[in-house]
Amino acid sequence: MIIARVIGSVVSTSKAEKLQGKKMLVVQPLDMETITPEGKPLVSIDTVGSGFGEIVMVVGGSSARQTEITKNTPVDSAIVGVIDQIEIEGKLTLNQNKGG
Repeated sequence: MIIARVIGSVVSTSKAEKLQGKKMLVVQPLDMETITPEGKPLVSIDTVGSGFGEIVMVVGGSSARQTEITKNTPVDSAIVGVIDQIEIEGKLTLNQNKGG
């Protein structure tokens, strides 16, 4: 599992039948301590209703096919959560709690 920021979307009118109706987003992997870009962007299927600019949890490989939305679907990356806060060794590296 990695963390990433949603930086864009992908529109594809011609695709595998099981991908019809799936929201495809471009995510930029991030370093968990510095919240800076790390590696190349990738396309992930959104399973939680995330949006542009949000920091999300992304799973890959067979784990990406374990959600109700992606079960038996040809995907290799899926967004499975929107992150509110990251704490590493007692230090908050990310705090997006709303209202607090």
